[in-house]
Amino acid sequence: DHVFMSQETIVYYLEMHKCPNTNSHPLPVGFEVTKISPPDPQVNARFYREVGGPWAWRALLVWSNDDWAKVVDRPEFHTWVATSNGDEVGYFEVEQQEDGDAEIVHFGLVEAFIGQGFGRVMLSETIRLAWELPGTRRVWVHTCTRDHAGALQNYQRRGFTLYKTEIEC
Repeated sequence: DHVFMSQETIVYYLEMHKCPNTNSHPLPVGFEVTKISPPDPQVNARFYREVGGPWAWRALLVWSNDDWAKVVDRPEFHTWVATSNGDEVGYFEVEQQEDGDAEIVHFGLVEAFIGQGFGRVMLSETIRLAWELPGTRRVWVHTCTRDHAGALQNYQRRGFTLYKTEIEC
């Protein structure tokens, strides 16, 4: 587990209003992103624990399978799993919201794959797939100082712009 020196957390809200050119880089050989269809709440719960563990994602650990199902088993909620040569690299969830917003709800890598360039590739695919959802006019996400040190920069390099910052205690 990563150690956090302060109780204060800075939350960054980022958005994009047009789809960037994500076709400029081909996916690495053996890298695939697969949509979980039909939805499977156990997949989301497992990835939340596995991916979020090192970053102290705790809020949803108390959820039952029924709690997960209420969120995941809706037509506006989408989950994808990324693999590299058959190994699970990470996952992401995108929720279609009112007025054409698409929120990247959870995004992250399995700890063994951090630092190998998969975050950049997976985020580019996340963005592309969010923009492919019908009616998307804005894609947004939030991250914070408790996330990976390169997360904010990764989002900004993929085309997100910062629109709000909050301090949580």
